[in-house]
Formats: sequence, structure tokens, C-alpha cells
Amino acid sequence: MALPAPLHGVVPPVCTPLDPRGEVDTASLTRLVHHLLDGGVHGLFALGSTGEVAYLTDDQRAQVLDTVVRAAGGRVPVLAGVIDTTTPRVLAHATAAARLGADALVATAPFYTRTHPREIAAHFRRLRAAVDLPLLAYDIPMAVHTKLPAALVRELAEDGTLAGLKDSSGDEAGLRRLLVALGGRTGRRTGPAPGFSVLTGAELTVDAALLAGADGVVPGLGNVDPAGYVRLHDAARAGEWAVAAAEQERLAALFAMVDVGPEAEMGRSSSALGAFKAALALRGVLAHGTTAAPQLPLDEAAVAEVGRLLAAAGLLPPR
Repeated sequence: MALPAPLHGVVPPVCTPLDPRGEVDTASLTRLVHHLLDGGVHGLFALGSTGEVAYLTDDQRAQVLDTVVRAAGGRVPVLAGVIDTTTPRVLAHATAAARLGADALVATAPFYTRTHPREIAAHFRRLRAAVDLPLLAYDIPMAVHTKLPAALVRELAEDGTLAGLKDSSGDEAGLRRLLVALGGRTGRRTGPAPGFSVLTGAELTVDAALLAGADGVVPGLGNVDPAGYVRLHDAARAGEWAVAAAEQERLAALFAMVDVGPEAEMGRSSSALGAFKAALALRGVLAHGTTAAPQLPLDEAAVAEVGRLLAAAGLLPPR
């Protein structure tokens, strides 16, 4: 389907359910897509960080995207992460994503070796020229060790290379400056890059980002509670900021699940992704809470804490 210009609303980065052997659980993934659509989301981002894209084989990536596209059935746009280290590898993923029916692509700067802004620009331009799908940049310096300069993002927005930005940089001041440079809250659609979409990945400050002029949110926690983020988005769009803030605070309390895994015993990715999957299993969406190797699984105490947080948020009956 055609990508809205700008893309807006709640676009969760879809978790990748795995069976105990580490293979893609397509039945659970289909249920997850339906769960997200029933929650009212405005798009789906397959193969992002929350989708464990870096852990999947190329065959598994294709299996995930094909399942998400089929399950979505054209009801919302499907964005495909084509994240990899170098331009040739990203081009291969992008070509496969187009063949499988993705509506847009999401790519980071190249990584492993550090790249200059001119090289990053060439990377995005070559990708956009090679595959005729809207392209969004994914700014996640924690993972790729490069922060996308605001001037570069604006340049690529103005020349039509980029259709949008998913900002997971953690630089809220930088995001605000970019929004102002693109035309500010009231002038975005007539600014230097009309139709360019800015989506925040900062799950705990969505209300503030929307107030500043962001178009939407890509929340990992949105897998667990898509309807909550949709209510938050809709309240903000209606100017009901007290309602939006109250929903944001409920979601912030629920987000505490990302730290249920003991920090001395497991990585933060293991804890956060394990918590999202455990929550989805407790809610009956996923068959298993398996995360990709070498991430460590949550123990019973951590899973029980996820259940307590779900109940406190009104997503499970109290025990």
C-alpha cells in the first residue's frame, strides 16, 4: 500500500517470536500482528532492533517479513528493516524486502567501521536509487556507533532521498532542533521537506515528542500494549494533554519490565526483549518467550515480575 506522507501514528517494531529451537514461530507472529492491528496501530515495523534483526539469518529475515506482510493484509503499511554493516549487504536485504511486499525500508548508517557523513549520504542515496520504495533513516548510535547529523538528515529529506526518520538516538534536544529546522510544529507540511516523517523511538517521552511536532512513535513496548500507545497518540492529537500524560505515566510504569533481568547476570537486551516476549506469552499472544542466541533467558522470578507489572497496568487479572 502507499505510505502516507507523512507516515504517522503508532508503528511498533514487531517482536520476532521464536520456538525453543530458535526458529521463527510463524503462528505466534501471525497472532502478534493481529494483536497489534486489533490495538489500532497505524503501521508495522518488521525486522527492527526489537525484532532481533541482528540475530536472524537471511532466511529467517525473509520468513519474518513474508509472515508480517501476509498477516497485515494491506490494512496498514509494513516497514522492513534492512539493517546491516555495509551498502552491498543492505542493498541485498532491500531487494529481498521489495520482492516480499514491504511498503517502505528502514536503514541505519553503515557500521562496524566508522563512516564519514559523506559516506553515509552516499549509502542512503544509493539505496534509494536502487530500490523504488520510501526510505526511512534509523538513528540508533548506541547500536551503530554513529549519530546521524541533523544537517545530513535535513539535506537527505530536502532532496527526497529520505521519507522519514526513526529517532532512537536518545538526544531529545537534537530531535527538537531537527523538528524546528524542518519547519516547526505549525509549519512542518510547508517547510523545506513537506511530507517528511519524524518518529520517536523514546517510549517514555512520547507525549513530549508529539507536543514538539513529531509525527508518531515506534515503541518496543507497543508490542505488549499497542492500545495504550494508540490512546496516548490520539489524546495528544486531540490536544488532550492531561489525558496523554496520564497514559504516558501508566506506560512508563509498565516499561519497568525491561529491567527485570538481574544486571549482574545478563545483558540489557536479554532483559528487555525477554520481558516483552514473556509479557506477550503471559497475554496469550506468543507460545514461547524464547530470545535469540546468545541472549540469556529470564528466570521464573523475572517472569513473575513481568506478570505483576502487567496486572498493575490492567493487562492481566490480578493474582
